[in-house]
Amino acid sequence: MTAETAHQIRSLTVLPARREDVELHTADGLTLVGELALPVENDPAATLLTLHPLPTHGGFMDSHVYRKAAWRLPALADLAVLRFNTRGTSSPRGTSEGAFDEGQGERYDVAAAIELAEFRGLPRPWLVGWSFGTELVLMHGADPAVEGAILLSPPLHRATDADLDRWAATGKPLVVLVPEHDDYLQPDEARRRFARVPQAEVIGVDGAKHLWVGEPAVRRVLDEIVGHVLPGHPLPLPTHWDGPLDA
Repeated sequence: MTAETAHQIRSLTVLPARREDVELHTADGLTLVGELALPVENDPAATLLTLHPLPTHGGFMDSHVYRKAAWRLPALADLAVLRFNTRGTSSPRGTSEGAFDEGQGERYDVAAAIELAEFRGLPRPWLVGWSFGTELVLMHGADPAVEGAILLSPPLHRATDADLDRWAATGKPLVVLVPEHDDYLQPDEARRRFARVPQAEVIGVDGAKHLWVGEPAVRRVLDEIVGHVLPGHPLPLPTHWDGPLDA
């Protein structure tokens, strides 16, 4: 293996970060399991609070886009990344207490993530939802402590026009990444639905699918996240790493 190959940012590369197993405690008495990844040397420039896809269809804190965000963005962009299992969800990290509640009881899970960021003094929290996670962002994430939100593949199954109107009233940034070939909501319809939120930026992503499979799709997502959370940060993100590797 050449040195260049060893340092190339590939799907299995884990870049340096301070990683902590964390527990989130909800107002209705549950303990949720998660991980916080932080830059090694610098204070975080901003914080991503991630909400995973539908747990009844395989979504969890290790869903691949979030796993790669946690593995890469602390080193490449000085971002803190919180991943956690919503109620009743399992991963190698463990199982969060409670049971899946169709997005209703999960309001307490979203609040617990925001509270953890506040307690830890993590700066500039942004919610990042993917699929079912976008419903949680829209339904429960319009919190004064949140700076903005990024939605990946929003199906708009559970979130209503009232939820969109609530986000519109906050004036907070809402970035919506919609795959061209999404199974549930495609770019033209997304632009129509999100027109209720004047500050929403709907970005159609050519060639992408709901699950953002493949390294080019992941890189596009991570570039968009960094570009909106850290305006002016150099993009695209590096595809090679010259420093030490965690694994």
